[in-house]
Amino acid sequence: MGLLTFGFNLTLDGCVDHQEGIADDETHAFFTHLMDAVGAMLWGRVTYEMLESYWPAVARGDMAAPPAMREWAVKLAAKPKYVVSSTRTDFPWTNSHHITGDLREGVQKLKDATAAGVLLGSGTLATELDRLDLIDEYRLLVHPRIAGHSPRLYEGGLPGTRQLELLSAEPLRNGVVAMHYRRPR
Repeated sequence: MGLLTFGFNLTLDGCVDHQEGIADDETHAFFTHLMDAVGAMLWGRVTYEMLESYWPAVARGDMAAPPAMREWAVKLAAKPKYVVSSTRTDFPWTNSHHITGDLREGVQKLKDATAAGVLLGSGTLATELDRLDLIDEYRLLVHPRIAGHSPRLYEGGLPGTRQLELLSAEPLRNGVVAMHYRRPR
């Protein structure tokens, strides 16, 4: 069984608005490395649609992009992508698959079938999967910014506090800190 790792960007005040982070070669390289290490990606519909509207064009070369962004886009196109959605059933982006039925069963089945692990990249879905005790590790990039607005990580709340074990904290040159936590075993 593979691990489910939640990888995400957030500001010091917990804002997860994708426009608030530092999107440079260093942060793209970080997430490319995370993606390389897993067997599949997992998103909710909103995240899928946001990514689908931009990255396939970068991968095809239809949009100009720095090398780190293009590398991310090409690898993302090739990676199996799983989407949780109750409102959409058609996911035409290359290698995209729809998880249907019971959320716990569907995600557990994906974890069981993906020995290299799954990288989760949706904040709202992370809240739901954390409520189901399905997230094993957290790879968070904490950006040196205070956004002062929503959306915020785990804004929907959890039934209780989650105690995590710090595995590493690595400052990047751009001021971002890469935090790696896991749930205690």
